[in-house]
Amino acid sequence: MLRLENVHKSFGGIVALHGVSFHVEPHSITGLIGPNGSGKSTSFNVISGFYSKDRGEIYFQGKKIEDIEPYKIAMMGIGRTFQISEAPEKMTVLENLLLAPKNQIGEGVFDVFLHPKKIKKEDRKHLKNAFEILELIQLHDLRNEYAGNLSGGQKKLLSLGRILMSGPMLILLDEPTAGVNPTLIKDLIVAIKNLRDEKGKTILLVEHNMKVISEICDRVIVLDFGKKIAEGTPEEIQKNEKVLEAYLSGSSKRG
Repeated sequence: MLRLENVHKSFGGIVALHGVSFHVEPHSITGLIGPNGSGKSTSFNVISGFYSKDRGEIYFQGKKIEDIEPYKIAMMGIGRTFQISEAPEKMTVLENLLLAPKNQIGEGVFDVFLHPKKIKKEDRKHLKNAFEILELIQLHDLRNEYAGNLSGGQKKLLSLGRILMSGPMLILLDEPTAGVNPTLIKDLIVAIKNLRDEKGKTILLVEHNMKVISEICDRVIVLDFGKKIAEGTPEEIQKNEKVLEAYLSGSSKRG
């Protein structure tokens, strides 16, 4: 589904990614972990087009992603969330979801007059999909609540829901459980697992909570100082000496 080959990215004299290579299998959950400053967020930004890479190649479904704007990458089928989840606060949860589908017929001014039946049919389809997603992310009971009244964890669920409404094949989740209370973390874990098991989605996530990584990931990739130092199952990673050294050597204090 996704493949990085020898990807490099620097900011002035700071090397953020140094020859990073890894791949993500279809219909899997892959964790991307490492101490602070290891290159995780930079990897996400390079994949999603927010940063341009210096060298190397990135492939999505066998097609090379080469200097493409973020919105075009999203249209290709790569959706991502961010560490800080934001939403139009004066719109309800349901209205937020209905904003997200791509290429809606009603977006065109003239189509409103020329294709009213098509628009109504499409609206019914999007509404049905939105209710299914609300059940999946466990926000159905809050569908008429204003987004601004949601907790931080609920906003992350809403952010995930908006991404799903756009119909991505690959979902990049950036710190989905950061700042979320334990009860909602359980809801997020269930929702993420359901995306793989029931919806057949492919997920790459950055996450600091190792319990979450162990519970949901099929494979884990570990970065440190911009380099990949390990890759394997959660069980293998937890026993890897290089990984333990990276987390315990003080590199996590780099900021």
